[in-house]
Amino acid sequence: MALDYRKCAEEIAANIGGGSNVISAAHCATRLRLVIADNSKVNKEVLENIDGVKGMFESNGQLQLIIGTGTVNKVYDEFLAVTGASAASKADVKAAAASKMPLWKKILKTPGDVFVPILPAIVASGLMMGIVEAIPKFWPAFGNSDWFAFLDLVANTAFALLPVLVAISAARVFGGNIFLGAVIGLMMVHPALINAWTVGSYAAGEIPTWHLFFFNVQQVGYQGHVIPVILAVLLMSVIEKWLHKKVPEMIDLFVTPLCTVLITSFVTFTIIGPVFSVLENWVLTGAKWLASSLVGSVVMGAIYPWTVVMGLHHMYNVIEAGMIAQTGLNTWMPIASAANFAQFGACLAVALKVKNQKTKSVAFPSALSASLGITEPAIFGINFRFMKPFICGMAGGAVGSLFGSLFKLGAPVYGVTGIPAIPAVNNIPLYLVELLIAAGVAFALTSIIWKEDAPKAVPAAAAPAPARIEVPTTSVIRCANGKVLQPVKGNVIPYDQIPDNTFASGVLGVGVGIQPTDEVVVAPFDGEITSVAESKHAVGVAANDMELLIHVGVDTVAMNGDGFDCLVKEGDQVKAGQPLIRFSRAKIKAAGYSDTVAVLLTNSDDLDGVEYGAK
Repeated sequence: MALDYRKCAEEIAANIGGGSNVISAAHCATRLRLVIADNSKVNKEVLENIDGVKGMFESNGQLQLIIGTGTVNKVYDEFLAVTGASAASKADVKAAAASKMPLWKKILKTPGDVFVPILPAIVASGLMMGIVEAIPKFWPAFGNSDWFAFLDLVANTAFALLPVLVAISAARVFGGNIFLGAVIGLMMVHPALINAWTVGSYAAGEIPTWHLFFFNVQQVGYQGHVIPVILAVLLMSVIEKWLHKKVPEMIDLFVTPLCTVLITSFVTFTIIGPVFSVLENWVLTGAKWLASSLVGSVVMGAIYPWTVVMGLHHMYNVIEAGMIAQTGLNTWMPIASAANFAQFGACLAVALKVKNQKTKSVAFPSALSASLGITEPAIFGINFRFMKPFICGMAGGAVGSLFGSLFKLGAPVYGVTGIPAIPAVNNIPLYLVELLIAAGVAFALTSIIWKEDAPKAVPAAAAPAPARIEVPTTSVIRCANGKVLQPVKGNVIPYDQIPDNTFASGVLGVGVGIQPTDEVVVAPFDGEITSVAESKHAVGVAANDMELLIHVGVDTVAMNGDGFDCLVKEGDQVKAGQPLIRFSRAKIKAAGYSDTVAVLLTNSDDLDGVEYGAK
């Protein structure tokens, strides 16, 4: 019997609190994705049993209902009609989920959202600039060659037209048309305007000026500016969305872009640009003072790791980009490098000193990662966990930053620290000394101050401790976002061989089945528990945008938890190898069900390079 799409949509709407409780709605190939205003109004038990809904889970602030390929789009259309919700993309839904954050966190998160996607272009250009400018110091003739001129052009392009890159990325973040965003960015560095880097050579009164109503607008470009560009594109996106709602469809195609660009450009050149370029200059002046001031560099080198802990460190990208654009030298980078390399030194000290093999196996690779500028594994896996190494790392970062400030270290690049930044710095030998100082201080202090806790003695009468679960070494799913380790011992089979039509069809995502030889399911990666079945037989785990379902047995929901012991709850942070579910194979088979464990990447259609199978 064919599914009644309207009825399915009506029942979904009724059990999520109605259309007024929907912030955003979209769908992918198999799932209806919803952001809900008040989760207490959601009747999860009824939702799972609606005809047409094949499963449900929550991940990253989204309620996702599994409906199936070729069906979800039809249910989605009826859902929009029933609830009155507006159609949205997956990106819109993610943005809506993020919108539930506190205001201060959203404001600080925005620069990171804008700059992270353009980091590859900036890093590549910055490193090339450093190399190209360094070659003539050893080979003077190269500085007058055509190759130098060509490579200098290639290296400088990203910085010369940085407002365009920022505008395109900002348009993506704010939900505006990226091509209109590009127009705004291009407009702000138009060749008809005086280049902002050369305007200082003009005498007073020589700068041409537009007289627009009661505004006197100097015809100067915004090369090197970031904040005015972001705010201009934010305004553009707001105007564009408003016009799309108000302008009749038959004239929307040309009226909306025309009005959007005209209004945005006028407000940008008369208000946003003049006001916020001054404010941005004040911010940059303060940042440069902090980076060059002995006290400021010490303070920032010490507190930098705390901003990593709070997830706010990407806000520095605005400062660093502005520094490069104004002076060609990012003096903030040595502070970040010292702070990051100090966390490497502290983590390395733990790795060499600790006796616990599990901690040691985490500490060594985490330290290596930190030396390359990726400090989250070292901070969250080791240093912050034991706290004293983290504090020792803060001390090392402060001392290293002080050294960098004293010798005015910098680089024409941002978004890269530690060892990868070596080719770009203005003084490689002194930069290496800075790194050694930062790591050395942190390493020495950690070695002296931190002591591993002695293992707790087990009372004579106590039951023997359960055998330690080792971190799995075999991966069963791989994609661009990471690996899924084998969560239970046994024979790995393709998902289409799982003895269940829903799993085998791939409607819940691709992955594997495991015919278990053990009775413990462990975490397949470091992540967060996003859902736990009431019957204790299944959990959802997420990390790095990977959304994984681990389902023990086929149709085992009917066992109502008998034979299952779930060891985690929704929201728990788990480490790879940590036990999640204990189950009884004997009870599953006695109940007449297959004990095959399904391990499925439920959002596999959103990820790149997905492959599965034991490896």
